[in-house]
Amino acid sequence: MKFWDKKLVIVCIVSVVCIMSCFEIKAQIIDLSLSQWQFRKANEGQWLPATVPGTVHTDLLANKKIEEPYYRTNEKDLQWIEAADWEYKTTLVVDEKIVKEEKVELVFEGLDTYADVYLNDHKVITANNMFLLWKADVKKWMHTGHNQLRIYFHSPINKVMPQYDSLGYTVPVSNNDQADKRVSVYSRKAGYHYGWDWGPRFVTSGVWRPVYLKAWSSIAIEDLFIKQLVIKGNDAQIEAQIAINSTGNETKIIQIFVEGNSKPLVSEPVLLITGSSTVTKRFQLHNIERWWPNGMGKQKLYHFTVKFLNNQNQTIATKSVQKGFREIEVVQESGTKGQSFYFKINGKPFFAKGANYIPQDNFLPRVTKERYEHIIQTAVESNMNMLRVWGGGIYENDLFYELCDEKGIFVWQDFMFACALYPPLPALKQSIYDEAVYNVKRLRNHPAIALWCGNNEIVQFMNENYWGHMVSNWRTNLDSLTTQQTYQEIFHQILPAALKAKDDEKFYWSSSPNGKNYDAFFTNNKQSGDGHYWGVWWGKEPFEHYSKNISPFMSEYGFQSFPELATVQEYALPDDYNIESTVMKSHQRSTIGNGTIAYYMQDMFKVPTGFEDFLYVGQVLQAEGIRMAIESHRRAKPFCMGSLYWQIDDCWPVASWSSMDYYGRWKALQYAAKKAYAPQLISIFKDESNKVNVHIVSDEYATIKGKLTIKLLDFNGKELQKMEKEIMLPPNSSAIYYTLPENQWLQGVDTNAIFLAATFIDANTQNTTNNQYFFTKPKHQLLTKPNIRIHQLDASHIELSTDKLARFVCLHLPNVINAFEDNYFDLLPNTKKIVKLRQPLGTSGIEDIKIQTLFNAH
Repeated sequence: MKFWDKKLVIVCIVSVVCIMSCFEIKAQIIDLSLSQWQFRKANEGQWLPATVPGTVHTDLLANKKIEEPYYRTNEKDLQWIEAADWEYKTTLVVDEKIVKEEKVELVFEGLDTYADVYLNDHKVITANNMFLLWKADVKKWMHTGHNQLRIYFHSPINKVMPQYDSLGYTVPVSNNDQADKRVSVYSRKAGYHYGWDWGPRFVTSGVWRPVYLKAWSSIAIEDLFIKQLVIKGNDAQIEAQIAINSTGNETKIIQIFVEGNSKPLVSEPVLLITGSSTVTKRFQLHNIERWWPNGMGKQKLYHFTVKFLNNQNQTIATKSVQKGFREIEVVQESGTKGQSFYFKINGKPFFAKGANYIPQDNFLPRVTKERYEHIIQTAVESNMNMLRVWGGGIYENDLFYELCDEKGIFVWQDFMFACALYPPLPALKQSIYDEAVYNVKRLRNHPAIALWCGNNEIVQFMNENYWGHMVSNWRTNLDSLTTQQTYQEIFHQILPAALKAKDDEKFYWSSSPNGKNYDAFFTNNKQSGDGHYWGVWWGKEPFEHYSKNISPFMSEYGFQSFPELATVQEYALPDDYNIESTVMKSHQRSTIGNGTIAYYMQDMFKVPTGFEDFLYVGQVLQAEGIRMAIESHRRAKPFCMGSLYWQIDDCWPVASWSSMDYYGRWKALQYAAKKAYAPQLISIFKDESNKVNVHIVSDEYATIKGKLTIKLLDFNGKELQKMEKEIMLPPNSSAIYYTLPENQWLQGVDTNAIFLAATFIDANTQNTTNNQYFFTKPKHQLLTKPNIRIHQLDASHIELSTDKLARFVCLHLPNVINAFEDNYFDLLPNTKKIVKLRQPLGTSGIEDIKIQTLFNAH
């Protein structure tokens, strides 16, 4: 044989070995959402086509059995659905390959909520928790060919009514549960489905997350946790915890890979035992890149894969996860003003900037990938680095957390408990523990998870007489004590125990708000912990009180507005265009909503008579209030190190505290938050001694040199006074850089017709930060009609100018959502402002752009 022949043989042998070693015997997954599903009201009526994942409500809508639930007042006519039982069915066609596997599992990633699952008339699953994955080995009930799968959904109201009636006393629940008998706390189901002060009542049922068959033999990897043990410098010590299920006692080869490296980090034999077990393997990674939140660095994610090989070197099970490495801690240290509460990431303290997040729809399967991407991208563009997943909703879908990982958005993750106490039922407590374990394990690889919080406002709820929503009617003191003890058992024992056992990297905070962890007696001294401030809105305190009510971490505060007209048109008719109409009041769930908006508007603005103008000014009002809050929190750094306003999104079209409406349209607040959360902020404010101060906040971790310019201008752009000076911003700082000499600057001028314009220019990057300050409220300002000119620079940029001050300029492009990257801004006279469009202008160019200003609205 010639040399080249020998070489050919060697290559062929290597190729054969490679083919054998790379061969995989994978578990077979059959997506059951592709089956033809049907549904009906239990034991009656015609079977109708259904969509899975889905809900009863959306299936009824698709079959034209009900009207659009969000339209006008249709909600009230659809409450019968929650009181009925419902059936779903489909036929599974299974081939011999599936049946021959050692295990055939039927997996539901989410059943809402009380469901009996039958395969070929054998009950295989009884579900009672919306937040759990449910599965069963159905091999013995399944056969080749056609198999009948049926699900019986019990009414989530009627199912728990016997427990409610038999308890003997009423467990305190806030009136967000919009029913006479508030049974929501008896079920492990999304609290907002029963109603909230921003949402409708649609108590859903259905298969709300993916369902599939998983057929496998020998071994299945149930879970993979890449546990970060120690990071020293650029080296990380890692422990892989692999939960497996094996059908026999046998030795396999385990291999662990990290993306970008073909050589396994681990490759060794391991003895598996029949049933469930956990294999742990430790290894090191060198020269790691750390994961950083938005605005502080890159979001490096490592892709890990675990494989098990049989004695033929075939891959028989594999699982992959992503992990970002970062060191995060919650720092609580005593100081001169109180005890701190802030996050430190990779050794650096950072100010948390963001908002509270609620589920994006009452009918959860309607939330698309595009909607998830839109809301996380909105957070990124708005200079946010944290969202709080609030406890009255759901543990979000995996996609939500994956996007947060990729975009650098930290998650304050509540367990799903809010504004209520819970009945002392042993089965409920067990279900809560199972729920906590499952969701902690599901989410623990995500670097975006910053902490877990036990609940929303329950300690405050208990210690403020249940907010007046319920008079105590316990039969005995023992009943009251039992309810209190149930609180402590759930939030001081069950939840932290689950977290400690399954993810001890994460910090646990027992309730928000609170001044002290594991405290059942609410402390709101504003000197420790996190705070929810609602004196503005519920207390009708002035916006200026935001600066007087600051805790170390502000995790809730907010103000309402209506959505813009384009959104109102989706749920109302022109005859409804009055905030006191039946339809508009139906889409306003706060008990004091419309009156409170009007109260604050009358205080600050001239109240418009036109409906569309009223919506516009209402959004400006909201934006101004929350801008003042954010600025006050950032000025208070380092005492205050977090500001999360309520709320970024809506679950239906409604008047609410959101900065972005149900259809994804940015309100004025979203643009204001984007500016207020910028890395550098100029905040001009009047202190308690009535001095006007120019404050600059920098979130940069480097010293910044630049020039601060302050001008006093009239509304025609005439310069009355000017100050310039070179300044230096220390790293991660907040300080006053100028106090206005009012005796010099304001003498002899009408404060209703002047304003301050402050600008800081970074000497290195030439980046500009600016802000304005007005000495009187908008209703007193002597605005005149501005002549705004628009010049198209190119397909994606326009230039605006004006001869007179134009306040809160709103640009609108018909049929385009969020067309402009900046909006609702003050346009200063004799200056030019360039605005970028998110998509190129059409053929008609600037002619289609509609302009609204405060002068027009007044």
